[in-house]
Amino acid sequence: MNKRQNQRKQKATQQELERIRVRRRLSGDALHRGVRKSFEHVAEKGNGASEIPLVDCLMSGYAMFSLKDPSLLAFDRRRTVEDHNLKTIYGIERAPCDTQMRKRLDPIDPDSLRPAFTELFRRAQRGKLLEQMVYMEESVLISGDGTTYFVSEALSSPACLKKTSSKTGKTSYSLQTYAAVIVHPEHKEVIPLPPEPIFNHDGDNKNDCERNACRRWLAKFRKEHPCLKAIMTEDGLSPNAPHIRDLIEHRFHYILGLKEGDHACLSAYLDAAVEKDEAVEYEVPDPKKPEVHHFFRFVNHAPLNASNPDLLVNVLEYWEESPAGAQHFCWVTDFTLTRENVYLIMRAGRARWKVENETFNTLKNQGYHFEHNYGLGQENLSMVFVMLMFLAFLADQIQQMSCPLFRAAWKKAGCKRDLWEKIRAVFHLVAVESMEMLYRVILLGAQKICGRLLLDTS
Repeated sequence: MNKRQNQRKQKATQQELERIRVRRRLSGDALHRGVRKSFEHVAEKGNGASEIPLVDCLMSGYAMFSLKDPSLLAFDRRRTVEDHNLKTIYGIERAPCDTQMRKRLDPIDPDSLRPAFTELFRRAQRGKLLEQMVYMEESVLISGDGTTYFVSEALSSPACLKKTSSKTGKTSYSLQTYAAVIVHPEHKEVIPLPPEPIFNHDGDNKNDCERNACRRWLAKFRKEHPCLKAIMTEDGLSPNAPHIRDLIEHRFHYILGLKEGDHACLSAYLDAAVEKDEAVEYEVPDPKKPEVHHFFRFVNHAPLNASNPDLLVNVLEYWEESPAGAQHFCWVTDFTLTRENVYLIMRAGRARWKVENETFNTLKNQGYHFEHNYGLGQENLSMVFVMLMFLAFLADQIQQMSCPLFRAAWKKAGCKRDLWEKIRAVFHLVAVESMEMLYRVILLGAQKICGRLLLDTS
């Protein structure tokens, strides 16, 4: 290819990039405005009058996670030299210092931030993004799990869970939350929902803690989304009678993993059904990978355990055989199992891992700094920061699903971490008027974008 052909190709590519447009209600700018509008209704608590409005404090925390700043100190440096961009992109008139941000956000009720999630969720719903996530039975698939995001033997707050080792006698303090995301086996993106804190009075073991937090989460979710059809998929701690009854009460279908050896009564029932030839066995090759085979065994209307013989569930056993080896899984579900739907249910059960991989792993290792201690506070500070982080993650996921400009900037950066670095670099070096302009600077260069803006306004 000669020089002239190269120039033509570069020009065509540049013209194509210039033609990329954003969706009016789902662009980064629109999402940030929606968050700010919601924050305007959050009530101030406990600190009296202040020169800096609470909405600016909340938006500063949100901007910190949106920009993937590794600490409050990093954002504090930013606020003194990048006030123009904080105002034009996030609407922050005056950002608080790190100490004031902690002080102002600590007494805030984390639930008062839930309307911001609802605002972005409705935008995604109106923009037809939720239609992409519908999986089966006109329902979305929700994966939920608990996670620990802070552990220390030296630092603690009243919200921390306390655990003393029987071997060493040392006491450790931790913070945990229950989180759930809408997932789909065919999509990398997830739609985060508001997390629920696991309190220090929720129980003495992991099962009790998660169950109680999940019970609160289910009630809040159903109140906010009374008509949304949903399927819950969770890990091996979840298939117990109280939790299944909670799911039924809040109108959830469920596909819950079974840990081998945990349900002796159910296993015995399944073995007996196999002996009597009452269990259905079914084999199917993978539609995309002929070398992979799927083996199913299932039985309907099995009692969950001896203590709850009236609670009937449907049990699906599954083996996958491939050149790489064999895998075995088992689930209980309220869906009546048939040869026609077991493949779909298997894929839904295996999509449970998306709350681990596409959510917790992303937040902890892909730039969001989930495990960094931004501040424990004496009341709600840590959980307020978690809510703001999940909210920024939700805005990013919506853009990833719907914004071609975001995806083009991501493609040019190469990976998410490099994209975050480029966004922070442009934010620091160039005065921009919008998130759209920032993405276009990444795509086309500051001189071209800013020069055109100056010409257009002269």
